[in-house]
Amino acid sequence: MNDAALPRPGEDFSAGAQRRAARRKPAPIVPQQTVAGRALVLVIAIMTFLSCLTLGAVTLVRDTASVWETQIAREATIQIKPAEGLDMAAALETAATLARGFPGVLGARIVDEAATARLLEPWLGSGLDIEALPVPRLVILTIDQQSPPDFSALRAALGTEIASASLDDHRTWVDRLVAMARTTVTIGVAVLALMLAATVLTVVFATRGAMAGNDAIIEVLHFVGAEHGFIARQFRRHFLVTGMRGAAAGGAAAAAVFVLFWFWSSRNLATPQADQATALFGNFAIGPSGYAGVLLVVLLVAGLTAVTSHLTVTAHLAVMDERQRE
Repeated sequence: MNDAALPRPGEDFSAGAQRRAARRKPAPIVPQQTVAGRALVLVIAIMTFLSCLTLGAVTLVRDTASVWETQIAREATIQIKPAEGLDMAAALETAATLARGFPGVLGARIVDEAATARLLEPWLGSGLDIEALPVPRLVILTIDQQSPPDFSALRAALGTEIASASLDDHRTWVDRLVAMARTTVTIGVAVLALMLAATVLTVVFATRGAMAGNDAIIEVLHFVGAEHGFIARQFRRHFLVTGMRGAAAGGAAAAAVFVLFWFWSSRNLATPQADQATALFGNFAIGPSGYAGVLLVVLLVAGLTAVTSHLTVTAHLAVMDERQRE
């Protein structure tokens, strides 16, 4: 027999039994490993995974849109249309010289005939004779983003010097890009909120199921005078651990997906698929802020799980009190 099971000298058997009972870890009110518990961990993991993917996708689109906006706002374009009696080469030089004289214009570059032919090649094929076609010619202006030029004055000056010249400051494209980015972020936040709401509802039903399975124990504890806080803490602790396990698994899976996509894009540079994906989403690197957001979602889901279970148990105990008073 184990010596720990024997009473100490001068101690009766009942005292030894009480000592062993006090040393024995009490059984939890909520079972730790059940089929419903494992299913809840899986559901929370899936919801957290989808929430983190949504947050990461919003981060990618926002960052890419910011890069696009910066690149577009950095340049403006002067377009000169062919006209009868117009010396195109002289007109291009005039436009470039005029633009360079405006404060806020850092440089002006004439798009030559070869570059213009390459721009039209996807639509008109190769071997184009630009001089034989009524093709507008371009002058690319580099803009000081901190102190941009007066586009209205520059547009008026160009119109005075060259009748067929027009200035595009890309403001329309920038506004559309900003609107698209804001819409995407709004949709992503709405989807994230719906997923968190679905997680809360799932935890509510799981908590009610756990309470229904332990209803007799809860009623006995309640009858002998156990405080509501004690019972609620047992459920809150159980569901906090459950939520943390599921949320951590889902967050880790989402982070692994972003790392794999980044690795794929870095290993497949200069391929059509990678170029298209990179143009839309960058290099799939969500950066420190993105991973911090994933961690925040994990903590938020775990916290919501604990708080939801606590409120559900408290409401259930309040109903039990009402029934007893009746």
